[in-house]
Amino acid sequence: MEDTFRWSLVTAIAPIAWGTNYFVTHEYLPAGHPLYGAVFRALPAGLLLLALARRLPRGIWWWRSLLLGICNMGAFFALIYLASQLLPVSLASTIMSAAPFTMALFAWGLLAERPTAQVLIGATAGIAGVVLLLGAASTSVDVRGVAASAAALTMSSCGYVLAKKWGRATEGPLATTSWQLIAGGLVLIPCAVVVEGAPPHLDGPAVAGFAYVGLVATALAFTAWFAGLRRLPAASVGLIGLLNPVTGVLLGLLVSGEVLTLRQVGGLALVLLGITLSQVRVNPPARLARVRQLEVTE
Repeated sequence: MEDTFRWSLVTAIAPIAWGTNYFVTHEYLPAGHPLYGAVFRALPAGLLLLALARRLPRGIWWWRSLLLGICNMGAFFALIYLASQLLPVSLASTIMSAAPFTMALFAWGLLAERPTAQVLIGATAGIAGVVLLLGAASTSVDVRGVAASAAALTMSSCGYVLAKKWGRATEGPLATTSWQLIAGGLVLIPCAVVVEGAPPHLDGPAVAGFAYVGLVATALAFTAWFAGLRRLPAASVGLIGLLNPVTGVLLGLLVSGEVLTLRQVGGLALVLLGITLSQVRVNPPARLARVRQLEVTE
């Protein structure tokens, strides 16, 4: 239980950092350049982690890194940016909050991790909490934005579960994360040149913003995320990811000087309850019986 709690705290670094990324991107990074923005986010962070890990891919890890880099980094970053431009934040975040369910389904199919009733109840409570926190979108819905969000959700959920499956090899999360970031960034470069032309001019605040996004919200966050995936069930990690919209809401309230409404307090409580439920381990009846039998014999 103590080990689970410790790795849950490590994993939580990722969604909390991602939640702050919304504010930094909106306030300091250049608008209208999602592909270059994704390249500037992924590539420097990947090169930094590679310098620390000092390990290049070998054998099958070349194509694995390419596939995971597209699913978890390159295409994911671009799709999320597109969705944020076409949809209200509340709707985009609500769609992405379904990650605990989609990750549980992929983990069931690829890892034979059958979701327990406890995890499913926690996921339902967590998603309901996100809906209460963010509220329903009152503007018209752009189908393209919904499609981009759904594609990002599906690709990342599959990619995360595959990373968990393949991460059982000797390569650690630092090395495999660096390979994915570099692959995702390199794939996006020709797309950015063709679609967006010359890279945007970066002023001082933009450089500082990209430094934060690259170091904290990408290098540190994804290393913590994949480390958690190696040690925790995929569905539980997906629920921890709900701290992402929670952080975004709380940071927005802090910056704007507003206070939490009663509805938002209830939503926050539901999210935390859902995450807690997913982390508590209940011993199966058979195991409990064996433990009690041993206690009696002793």
